[in-house]
Amino acid sequence: MAKLETWVQDRTFVMRLNRPEVRNAVDGETAEALGAAWERFRDDDDLWVAVLTGTGDKAFCAGADLGAVETLGPGPDARPSEIRRFVSHGPGYLGNTRMTDIFKPILAAVNGDALAGGLELACLADIRVAESQARFGVACRRFNVPLCDGGTQRLPRIVGMGRAMELILTGRFIDATEALGMGLVNEVVAPGAGLARALELAGSLCRLPQGAMRSDKQAAVEGFGRPLEEGLRIEAELAQYAIRGRDLAEGAAAFKGKRAPGFAQED
Repeated sequence: MAKLETWVQDRTFVMRLNRPEVRNAVDGETAEALGAAWERFRDDDDLWVAVLTGTGDKAFCAGADLGAVETLGPGPDARPSEIRRFVSHGPGYLGNTRMTDIFKPILAAVNGDALAGGLELACLADIRVAESQARFGVACRRFNVPLCDGGTQRLPRIVGMGRAMELILTGRFIDATEALGMGLVNEVVAPGAGLARALELAGSLCRLPQGAMRSDKQAAVEGFGRPLEEGLRIEAELAQYAIRGRDLAEGAAAFKGKRAPGFAQED
């Protein structure tokens, strides 16, 4: 049985963690599969939107599998040079979580608890749909395990520093309603409805022209936290890919002619 299931629905690439017996926790094999899946999504021109979810209704992902922690990262017998290389240029512990060059939309269908590294995986997404039974929290706080897959960086960018520090320092769990209130999730749905809703959203994104969407995502990601002047420069530079492409001219012509556009889907 695959620890990570993947399939393509139209132009949406679905990745489902498939270790319900350990609450979809990630071991080395799963991390490697996740890393390969992210690279496939990034590099395949036929895949436009990704959806990450988990198997079952108990857990989206409980984080790193502490029962197999030696399989994650460089390993307990790694040489100092290997550790140094992993720290400076490694992919992250839970499967390419340090990638910052995916500018296609990413959705998370949070089908249950997203804890510790599972919360970090959820934070990789641009849009998070949570089922009402889901909980979120830095559960690793009680076991002296640090956040190693972007939690200290992505969580403050999503909910603000004050909220993020409360969750990071206390390790307390929040339910889906509180997560919605603080902006950690975008929508709460009934149990069992998360993946279907995420796929519905993914389908709507796939029906939109992709070029300007990807430029805008890249500008938002790369400009965040920078001085306004620098952010505006990044936006202007990246917008040129869409402005000078055929699709913008086609969109303008379709608007003027009151007809449906026929985009070439430039990226």
